Amino acid sequence: MGFGASPAELAVWNNLSVDTVIDRLLNYESQSTDHDSKIGLPEYVGITTQSGRPFSPNTLINDARQRWLFRMVHSLRPLEEKMALFWHNHFATAYSKLAGAVGQERATRLMDNDPNSLAGSPPGQIQKLRELGTGNFATLLWEMARDPGMVYWLDSQLNTRTRPQENFGREIMELFSLGIGNYTEADVYAAARVFTGFNWVIAGDRANVETSYYEYQYRPNDHDTAAKTFTFAIYPDGGRTIPARSSAQGEQDALDLVLALVRHPATPHRLAAKLYKFFVNEISEPDPALVSAMANAYLGGNYNIKAMLRTLFTSSQFRNPANLYQRYSWPVEYVARAIKETGWSGFTVNSAMTPLVNMGQQLYEPPDVNGWALGPGWISTSSMLMRMNFASTLAGNQRFNLARDAQPYRQSPERVLEYMLTRFRAMPFSTAQTTAMTDYLRSTTWSGSDAQLQTRIPGLARLIVGSGEYQFN
Repeated sequence: MGFGASPAELAVWNNLSVDTVIDRLLNYESQSTDHDSKIGLPEYVGITTQSGRPFSPNTLINDARQRWLFRMVHSLRPLEEKMALFWHNHFATAYSKLAGAVGQERATRLMDNDPNSLAGSPPGQIQKLRELGTGNFATLLWEMARDPGMVYWLDSQLNTRTRPQENFGREIMELFSLGIGNYTEADVYAAARVFTGFNWVIAGDRANVETSYYEYQYRPNDHDTAAKTFTFAIYPDGGRTIPARSSAQGEQDALDLVLALVRHPATPHRLAAKLYKFFVNEISEPDPALVSAMANAYLGGNYNIKAMLRTLFTSSQFRNPANLYQRYSWPVEYVARAIKETGWSGFTVNSAMTPLVNMGQQLYEPPDVNGWALGPGWISTSSMLMRMNFASTLAGNQRFNLARDAQPYRQSPERVLEYMLTRFRAMPFSTAQTTAMTDYLRSTTWSGSDAQLQTRIPGLARLIVGSGEYQFN
């Protein structure tokens, strides 16, 4: 439900029941949101600013990436960040296309602006995903349709009554709700007409790229006012036609379609399967009964995502040991977990930015509207080498802290290995592997001296975090 746990966090969670832990992680709204105020404090993972510039995550994309990774490591609301990451892949939108149109500062605001950073500015797309990620899916889908970054990403600003542009109309059905097989090409054209007039506009101090921003704008003169008919029900009574409306009321067409997509039975079943694969097991197909239970919780709970999650997290499948380590860690999940479990004193999240790119995932930069290639698609010879190199860098940076923490177990290499395999959660290693690790610790003669710990413990951490067994959740 998060990005792993540090030793200090585990010490707290281990004193609580599983039900209590799940409840606290799921109902995170009472937890503090002051994580950003901790950026730059010595007891937290560090950040690196551009030379001569203050840290500005609302206008500089590398700073925004550092801020998000910092939150993954330190937020007291880890599920909030985990769901934002899930939705970031679901509503995949890439910074680079936005920056090419409006420049780095405004594009960064479009991606992840904190509205507190500039009076009048709206939340960026990722911030909306945080705020709405476990709430009503109708609200989330509606806000994504009107998100200015999404408007430009899927060319809605080109969608007019005289020349309908089908990109968003297609993706809201294919990727964001129903899935392939539940709509026709005629539906795509009708949906394109529904969203005619959805656009964006620059606001704020237009002469200043750092104090201006883009926001959604509906343009009535561009809206197709004629009726639109679909092959599936739009209204609860089974009606399939959105009636003709005046241009001033045109946004209601889109709201009618969004609500139809949200209550269509294909949508919760598709979302349930995706959530199951994200949180439990992507290697084998989910239990149809659990998917149906999650869909029913959604439909019976006013399209509430948290109702689906509650059903998932309290299911027997979620707690089944057979489902442990049945997900390939996304690069950013791997990095955040490695930092939490290894330690971060004197380490900066900026050191993870280039490795993440080389592992195949750059935040705010999914490769296309389909998002990243998940599962085994994350792992290749080169990306695995990058993970191993990151493990080496991180373990080397934390060598003194790791050696210090291992001191209570220094009496034998077997005790040290037992401790390290508890600290670093990985798929079980074979007897041959654990024997090799013990031999590595012993080297020639085991003394448990400070010097030996400072040499062998970081090396063992590197071997574990860089192993194939550590690449699974």
